[in-house]
Amino acid sequence: MNPFAARTGDPRKGLGSVMHNLGWLLAGRGVTAVLSLFYLAIVTRTLGVTDFGRFSIIVGASQVLVALVGFQTWQIIVRYGTAYRSAGDSDRMARLFRACTALDATSAVVGVGVAATILSLWGEMLGIGPTLWRATFLFTIVQLLSLRSTPLGILRLCDNFSLAALADSATPIVRLVGAGLVALIHPTLQGFLVAWMAAELLTALAYWAMVAKTGNLRLMRHHGRGLRQVVADNPGIVRFAVSTNANATFTLSSKQFPLLLVGGVAGTTAAGEFRLAVQLAQAMTKLSQLLARAAFPEIVRSIDAGGLRKIGRFLVRSVAISTLVAALVFGTLLLAGEHVLALVGGKEFGNAYSSLLWLTAAGCVDLCTVGFEPVLMAANRAGSAFLVRLAATGTMFASAFLLSPTMGADGIAAGVLIASVVTAVLLSLMLGLAIRRDRLRAEQVAV
Repeated sequence: MNPFAARTGDPRKGLGSVMHNLGWLLAGRGVTAVLSLFYLAIVTRTLGVTDFGRFSIIVGASQVLVALVGFQTWQIIVRYGTAYRSAGDSDRMARLFRACTALDATSAVVGVGVAATILSLWGEMLGIGPTLWRATFLFTIVQLLSLRSTPLGILRLCDNFSLAALADSATPIVRLVGAGLVALIHPTLQGFLVAWMAAELLTALAYWAMVAKTGNLRLMRHHGRGLRQVVADNPGIVRFAVSTNANATFTLSSKQFPLLLVGGVAGTTAAGEFRLAVQLAQAMTKLSQLLARAAFPEIVRSIDAGGLRKIGRFLVRSVAISTLVAALVFGTLLLAGEHVLALVGGKEFGNAYSSLLWLTAAGCVDLCTVGFEPVLMAANRAGSAFLVRLAATGTMFASAFLLSPTMGADGIAAGVLIASVVTAVLLSLMLGLAIRRDRLRAEQVAV
């Protein structure tokens, strides 16, 4: 396959390209959503609500630790690789791929030390006692070794969303098969952790296999020497990398910290109930993340072609479609949420219904403004996005601490909704300001 089969940015075709990319993402995530219901049912019914809470704390803490050190190299590749792909510059593009791979590897090595330090000093505060310490640390190491942001970025840059979806499907398939085998042979918390670790490793291998299939692995081997030149090739790349890392850290950590707070405040049983609610809410509102990922390459092309002022129509359509989907999602869970919880986890998870509604509402708010953050990132305003996430995370923690004494886990879930509303408002303000500045610069140039 030709890795340089590029398209130029065309705002008129932008939404169609996004929907094409989204179609492949939905195909992969559709498989994930269906299979996740099955393997979640196996895990919850095998472990019970308390042990499932312990399992969830281990997985959640590991994901927070990985988020602290992992760079969003896929965004770096798409942001800076688009011009090289259009120009057919194999040397600079391969150098960018190599640099991002090295960044992933370095963050994995650093992450092992960071994870050991954080777990040793603050493990108890995060709800990770001595019995969970070793399992959490081992699971974190495997996740760090399975970082796949670079191959993901390469596939998205080259519009190979179908191959990315195929690679991504390895996770739910391996989890389902592994969960079934564990339930039959060794039905323990440790057994399910091994199955989840196998899924992470095999998915990473699948992503790199797809990169090899496109010819980009061969491109990396034969081109792109001299990694020190990456900074000179790509002005602003260091600031962009740091900003996207910080933004992703707050975004991903804020999704897992509520679970750890529930575990610390209300115990492992409440954490198990809360985790299932989180899983179902995320499954129903996953479209927001998929839309953002599908849109990002096309947004970069459109902004490079015409600036921020050309993106308004895309955003209006995005908000309209997302709002409709959000209303359908919330209405569905409002009517059927209790039955879904009982179907997947059993009757003992019924207490999670109110938390499920709070969390789903938060996901729906995120869905309505899904196009805003990718536009800021593509326009080199990652710093603005970071400030928004910082303010939202602070709001979430403050709300959770204020509400949890009286509302328990529901108070923490309500804090997640409040943070989503704050994020939506601030992103809207930041984006409006950025568009106005872009229009003023264009008018000054015209004069």
